[in-house]
Amino acid sequence: MSFRTESTLAGYARATVDLRARMTEYTRSRFAQQYLSAFLEPALDATTDSSDHTAAVTDAFSRIAHQPWQDGEPYVLAPAMTAIIAAAAQALDLSGDIIGNDVAPSDAGVLFLPEPIYERGVHGQVTSIGAIAWAKFHNTGNGRTGWWITGWADRDDPLDPAAARRRRQLAEAPELAAQFGPYVLHSFAEIPIGTPIAARSEPAEEVDRDWETAPDGRFCIDESALRMRAVAAVLYAFWRIQEQPIAAVAAPPLDRPARRRALRASLRHDTRVVMLRRTKPVAEPTGEAKWHYRVRFIVRGHWRRLVNADGQPYRIWIHSYIKGPDGAPLLLGETVSVLAR
Repeated sequence: MSFRTESTLAGYARATVDLRARMTEYTRSRFAQQYLSAFLEPALDATTDSSDHTAAVTDAFSRIAHQPWQDGEPYVLAPAMTAIIAAAAQALDLSGDIIGNDVAPSDAGVLFLPEPIYERGVHGQVTSIGAIAWAKFHNTGNGRTGWWITGWADRDDPLDPAAARRRRQLAEAPELAAQFGPYVLHSFAEIPIGTPIAARSEPAEEVDRDWETAPDGRFCIDESALRMRAVAAVLYAFWRIQEQPIAAVAAPPLDRPARRRALRASLRHDTRVVMLRRTKPVAEPTGEAKWHYRVRFIVRGHWRRLVNADGQPYRIWIHSYIKGPDGAPLLLGETVSVLAR
C-alpha cells in the first residue's frame, strides 16, 4: 500500500498506518543499522577518531531515525498544499533567528508528502523528499536542545532520479534491494532551540556539479541557494503554515483492519491531513489611498515577521495573491505602473 494508490482522506489514513508499520520494522533491522553506519561514516571520520564515540553517535542517530515512525504524530500534506510549502521553504532564511520551544506541533512526528518535493543538492543531483521525521533532543552534556530532522525519499518513486540510480546499482542484487524499507534515508538536519541558528557555511572552494534535471511539473528546491538544509526548511514551513488560516486540518476515520494493525504495531493512529483552505482574496488597505494602480499584478509569496503578545517574534507565510483594481489588465512581468498624486 502507498499514497500512489490512495486519493481519499480515509485512504491516506490507511496508507499512513501501513507505511509507518513497515518503517518501524525496517528501522529496527540490522540492514538499517548497517545502512545508517555507512551513511554517517564520512562525517564521523572527519570529526572523531574514537571508535567508542563513533558507536555512541551511531546509536543515538539510530534511535532518532526510529522513534518518530513509531511514537510520533503522523501528518499527511495534501497535494494542493505541496507547492505552497515548497515555495515557503525556498524563500526561508532562519539565519540568526532564535526558535522557541513550541514551534513544532509535537515533540516527535512524521510528515508524509504524497506528492514529493524534490531537492537538488550542492553537487547538482536531485532526490525526492517523500517524508520528513523529527524528534526533540536534549544533550545533557552541553545543555543544548532542539529537533533532529531526517529526510526520507520514496524508494519506489518513478520520477525520482535518485531512485533510478539506486535501482541501477541494485539491479544485480535483488536480495539486497528487498531489504530496504518503503523510504530511504538521505539527509539529517538540526533546528536548535533557544540559540541563534547559524547559516550553512559556503564551500571553501567551488564544488563540481553534475547538474540533474528535476521531474517536469514538480517543485524542486535548489539547496545551494538555501542557508539551511532543504528538509529543515520544508519542515519549518510546514510547522508554521499548518497553524495559519490558509490550512485546514482533517482527522480522517480509520477502518477496523487498519486500526487493528496500528494497535498490534503500537502505533499512534490519529493521522492528520493538512489541506488548503478556501480563502478570500486579501483585502486592500483601508483609508484614503495616496496612489492607485492601473493594472493588476501578482504579489509573490513571502514571510512576514510579527511579534506575539508576549513579545516573542514569529513568522507567518503570506501566500501569493493578485493585487489591483478589478477589471484592470493583469501584468505578468516584473514592472508595475503606479500613478502617484
